[in-house]
Amino acid sequence: MKNGLRKRIEVFALFLPEIKELLQAKDFNGLKSLFKTIPSTDLAEGWKLLEPKEKIFIFKLLGTKKAVEVFENLKFSEQSFILNNLDNAEVSQIINEMASDVRADLFKDLPQKVFKKLFSLINKEKARDLTRLLDYKEGTAGSLMTTEFVELKKDMTARSAMLYIQENLRAEHRENIYSVFVSDDNHHLIGSISLQDLLKAPPDILVKDIMESAEFIKIDVNSSVEEVGGQFKRYDLLDAPIVDKENTLLGIITVDDIVATIEKQATKDIYEIGKMDAKGGEIISYARITVRELIKRRAGWLILLLIFDFLTGTVLKNFEHTLSSVVALAFFIPMLLDTGGNAGAQTSITIIRGLATGDVNLKNIFKIIKLELITAALMGLIVGGVAFGRAFLLQKDFFLASTVGLSMLFIAILAIVTGVFLPLFSKKVGLDPAVLAGPITTSIVDILGLIIYFKVAQFFIPALRI
Repeated sequence: MKNGLRKRIEVFALFLPEIKELLQAKDFNGLKSLFKTIPSTDLAEGWKLLEPKEKIFIFKLLGTKKAVEVFENLKFSEQSFILNNLDNAEVSQIINEMASDVRADLFKDLPQKVFKKLFSLINKEKARDLTRLLDYKEGTAGSLMTTEFVELKKDMTARSAMLYIQENLRAEHRENIYSVFVSDDNHHLIGSISLQDLLKAPPDILVKDIMESAEFIKIDVNSSVEEVGGQFKRYDLLDAPIVDKENTLLGIITVDDIVATIEKQATKDIYEIGKMDAKGGEIISYARITVRELIKRRAGWLILLLIFDFLTGTVLKNFEHTLSSVVALAFFIPMLLDTGGNAGAQTSITIIRGLATGDVNLKNIFKIIKLELITAALMGLIVGGVAFGRAFLLQKDFFLASTVGLSMLFIAILAIVTGVFLPLFSKKVGLDPAVLAGPITTSIVDILGLIIYFKVAQFFIPALRI
């Protein structure tokens, strides 16, 4: 993806000198001809290379279809800049020509005052459609779907169905269509047909005789993004119908929509686990990012966890006598805490990913907990044994080595148990497991791990008992 982005910017950069030259010469026809040869996605990716005045001038030179395609691919800040510099008639044309799902995405991020102004510029039919789409909760199938689709009736012939598709697939409709869906007179979904099958079908055959059941591929409008992605993967779908509880056909989702959304969600989860501001899944691109933005996205979590880790210093201070009496105990603190943190991270990431893919759910939760608890005990014995051997070789002290080994056993078990239960608790209370469980697991293991270590030391080394 990053290589593709860089290549698109480079493609635009190749045309930039010619664009500048034509702008200076005011060769408008030459510019229009040139823009026809540059793909809309490449224009959008290279948009930042233009000066503000050039952006508006060039945007007005693009044909309506091209302008809408470029606009849909721009970042929100660039979209806002363009809307603020066009008159109402121009803005109305752009917004009304946008794909329904992209238009909804734009309006979600608008300030209330701007929202009201732009909403007044949309025609009534599309305004109603936009209102419906905005009512769906973010991250659900309803928030992703497009309402631009064609419904067939079961008693149509293949020939009349093809003609109907051609007549009703509006010129502004730019969603990739792979299948068409069959509904009854009340818009209830009853089947689906791939366009390929429709093209190959005998002209006089009825739609009901070549359609397939849509029962297994239909998706409830309130399904999560993860559930939608799972459905597409399970049935190798290119598109899917979206229905409500009454089986009414509301819209469709295409594979390009869900791939982009899943990629964004995956990016968001990775950044959150890495203790950074996910910013809705926006990729950190070193081609665009500034030092200020990097600090802004990283500093918040670091400061929060630093404050949380003040407790680690408090624990060490409370066991100051233990440390001063047996200085060698300090040698093994980094090893114990790092291993515990790694064990917790391994487990929490596995659980978080399982929750995202649906592999972890209420039906198998007890099986997973049992599996992880057994794993925790065995992993604790393994790393505890290794830690015992390391401590004994370094200090030649059986009691000290036993302290380190047993502490490692308990800390590993604590870390794995924390890595299991914290994501599950987060999910239960309605929080994003990646936000809470990822960053906090290590800090919990550090604090409780130190307490465990010093308590075990006091048990094995009588001189440390107060």
